[in-house]
Amino acid sequence: MPELPEVETVRRGLAEHVVGRTFDFVTVHHDRTARHTEGGRAELAGLLEGQKVTGVQRRGKFVWFTFNDGVTDGALCLVVHLGMSGQMLIKDSRAGVSDPNHKHLRARAQLSDGNALWFVDQRTFGYWRTDDLDGGIPASLSHIAPDLLEDATDVAALARKMKAKRVPVKVQLLDQTIVSGIGNIYADEMLWRARINPKQNPTRLSLGALEELLTAGQEVLRDAIAQGGTSFDDLYVNVNGQSGYFDRSLNAYGQADTPCGRCGTPLRKIMFRGRSATFCPTCQRAR
Repeated sequence: MPELPEVETVRRGLAEHVVGRTFDFVTVHHDRTARHTEGGRAELAGLLEGQKVTGVQRRGKFVWFTFNDGVTDGALCLVVHLGMSGQMLIKDSRAGVSDPNHKHLRARAQLSDGNALWFVDQRTFGYWRTDDLDGGIPASLSHIAPDLLEDATDVAALARKMKAKRVPVKVQLLDQTIVSGIGNIYADEMLWRARINPKQNPTRLSLGALEELLTAGQEVLRDAIAQGGTSFDDLYVNVNGQSGYFDRSLNAYGQADTPCGRCGTPLRKIMFRGRSATFCPTCQRAR
């Protein structure tokens, strides 16, 4: 599933190509794309047609478009979740069935500048939904915590919150109600960078160590964004169809049995709480 860096890369591309344009005509091709709209595909398309995009925002793994009414409470917005395989692609308006992405086209918005916005989703876990803004955030995302790159994030306060829970550090990093946008890839990377074991009980860590972990997370996320995110296959691409290349810089995730980049010890992959974790048994000893 795309994590914060991949979604932020998509958001930046959308902001460049869609802000200031109007959704002249919208077609929703798949019922699952509109599953959060009571009236289904036709109602979703009708709500979006004629809307001028004024901004593209993100929290964690979610993107939303703001429209004519701006960001006042109650204003309409479009929330997009990419799911496992969703792509938001800018296409020439003449692109059609001969385009290799057309097979999995789930929604299409004709833009006023002559281009088209395609939502391509092979596995159909993603969706579009309209929502009302509440305090600048879509109401449906009110339970999602701020992510590490938001100005509203207080690293010291977040460290205190994590330390108070007897829940392994990695489990907390994946909990979107504690901090949003982090999945397996970037949790493993920030834990490796901070030399913390994924199963570590945070009550046995100092607040300073937890703050260093969160700061390492900010660094990892920014590094990944600078490289366009992580692509292991063609399911994640930016709005121009290009893959990210942070996979070349991974130190932990997907690197089981390879030498640790710091000490040379073979990295170990374990399963716990239903998720995998890859770490260095020497550099990341439990405390």
